[in-house]
Amino acid sequence: MNLDELELIARSVRQENAAYDYELNVCMDLACASQGAEMLREALIATGDTSGKKVLVRRTGCMGPCSSGPMVRVDPDDTLYGHVHADHAEKILSSLGNEPVAVLQCDLNEHFDKQVRVVLENAGHIDPEKIDDYIARDGYKALLTALTEMTPNGVVHRITESGLRGRGGGGYPTGLKWGTVAKAGGDVKYIVCNGDEGDPGAFMDRSVMEGDPHRIIEGMAIAGYAVGASKGFMYVRAEYPVAVARLTTALREARRRGLLGSNLCGTTFNFDVEIRLGAGAFVCGEETALIASIEGKRGTPKPRPPYPAVSGLWGKPTLINNVETFANIAPIVRNGGKWFANMGSERSKGTKVFALTGKIANTGLVEVPMGIKLREIIEVIGGGVPNGHTFKAVQTGGPSGGCIPAEMLDLGVSYDALLKVGSIMGSGGMIVMDDTSCMVNVARFFVEFCMTESCGKCIPCRAGTAQMYKLLTRICDGSGTMDDLSLLEELCVTVKETSLCGLGMTAPNPVLSTLKYFRNEYVDHIVHKRCTAGVCNIKAPAEVLA
Repeated sequence: MNLDELELIARSVRQENAAYDYELNVCMDLACASQGAEMLREALIATGDTSGKKVLVRRTGCMGPCSSGPMVRVDPDDTLYGHVHADHAEKILSSLGNEPVAVLQCDLNEHFDKQVRVVLENAGHIDPEKIDDYIARDGYKALLTALTEMTPNGVVHRITESGLRGRGGGGYPTGLKWGTVAKAGGDVKYIVCNGDEGDPGAFMDRSVMEGDPHRIIEGMAIAGYAVGASKGFMYVRAEYPVAVARLTTALREARRRGLLGSNLCGTTFNFDVEIRLGAGAFVCGEETALIASIEGKRGTPKPRPPYPAVSGLWGKPTLINNVETFANIAPIVRNGGKWFANMGSERSKGTKVFALTGKIANTGLVEVPMGIKLREIIEVIGGGVPNGHTFKAVQTGGPSGGCIPAEMLDLGVSYDALLKVGSIMGSGGMIVMDDTSCMVNVARFFVEFCMTESCGKCIPCRAGTAQMYKLLTRICDGSGTMDDLSLLEELCVTVKETSLCGLGMTAPNPVLSTLKYFRNEYVDHIVHKRCTAGVCNIKAPAEVLA
C-alpha cells in the first residue's frame, strides 16, 4: 500500500457514494441502539428499496446529542432528525427532495456551532466497520506520509510543536513523552492505548472506539514509527463489547490492506496491535496498574520512578496514551503542529471531548476548543438546566474531580484553570447538578466509588477513603458533628498527600471542593439537621424541630 493506492481507494468510494441521491446516516451508538436504532436502520433500508430513490443507508458512530436519539442525518441536505423510530421511515423517505419532516427535525445549530471537531470529525459520516469509508476521509494518509516523507524525529517534533497534552487526565506533554521513549535504549519497545475508561458518566473513549476505530489504530502506528516500537496493545474494558468487536474488525481490515504487519508501505517498519481486555478495575486506568494487568498480574500501581517510558511493559520502554490522545495524532500529522497549536489556550492546546451528563438539556458528546468558558458549554451547547431548575455546580474530571459552583461559570476550561479551582480535567467527564442536588451527598457518592475501586495496596487510600465515607455518611444522616467535619478535612489532606497513585491522591477532591464552595450545606446537615435539597433522609431531634 502506498499513497497513490490509498488515493485510488478513496476516489473509488467517493464515486460510489456520489451515485446515490441521498445518504441516510443512522447513529448506532449504544444510546441510540438501546432505543431501536437497528430496527430503524432496517426499516429505512426496506423503505428505500421500494421508494424509487437511490438512497444509501449507513450505520455510524455517535453523532453527539445522545438525548435526541435515535438520530438520522440526511446528506447532502445536512438535515438532522432526532427521536426517530422505525415507523418514521416512510415519512423520512417521502420527504427527500421536499420539505423536511418538521416534527422530527432537530434545532441544534447552537449546539454544533460552538464546537470544533478534530477527534470527532468522522462522527456520523463513516461506517466504523468499513475501512474504505475511513480511507475516503483521508484515513491512513497521515501514517503513509509519516513512513515515506518524515523521519521518526520529525514526527516527534510535529507532535511536540502541536502542544498536545495527554487527554487521559494527567495532561503530560505528549511530545515530551514520545521523545523520552524514542531516546530510550533497547531494541524492544511497546505502544499501549489506554481504553480503560471507568469514570461514572464518561463515554468519550467508548464512542471513539465504537465510531472511529481506525483513527486510534493509525495513531498508534504513527507512534510506533516515531519511537521505534513494533508492537502495540489496546487495553479495553471488557464491559465495552461493541468497542471490542469493532476494534477487532478494524484490525483485521487494516492487516488485510497492508496497513498493519510487516514492511509497511515497502519500508522496514513493522507494527501490529493486540487487544487486551480489562476486568473493570478502575485503578487500571493508572499506567503502572494497567501494565501489570497486561502482563497477567493483579492490577495494582507501583512507585515511580522508573517511569514506563524507561521501564514499562515487561521491563521495556513503553509509550502509554489514552484513546483520545491517539485520535488526535493523524490530523496533527496531516495538518501540521502549528495548525493544532493555534486552537485552544496558551498552555492547553487543541480541543477536548467532554461527556456532558446530569441535569442538562442536551446530554451527549461535545468537542470544544480548550479555553472555552464553562458557561458556553453548559448554557449554549448543553442547552442549560431543564424543567425550571437552576444550575448549582458542575463536576469535571470524573470521581476524582472537583465541583465548580455557579459563580465560576465564566472560568475558561484548561488544565491549569481547573486545577487552580480545585478540580481536574480528567478524561473528560462533565456532570451538571441543579438545585435538587445535595453537595454533601454528591461528595459521598464519589468517595464511595473511589473507596470500592481502591486496589488496597496502600493504607492511605484503602483505609482513608473508607473513613472519609463513614464520616460523610454520618453527616448525611444527621448524626455528624463539627468535630467530624474537622476530622474529615484533616483526613482529606492526609490521603491526598500520602497515597501511592493518582486514585488516592485525587479521591478527596470532591470533598475538598464541596467544603470550599458549599460549606453551608455541611453545616446545615450538622447543626440544623436539614438537607436543603431534600435528598438526605435526616431525622432531626425534637428540640431542633421545635
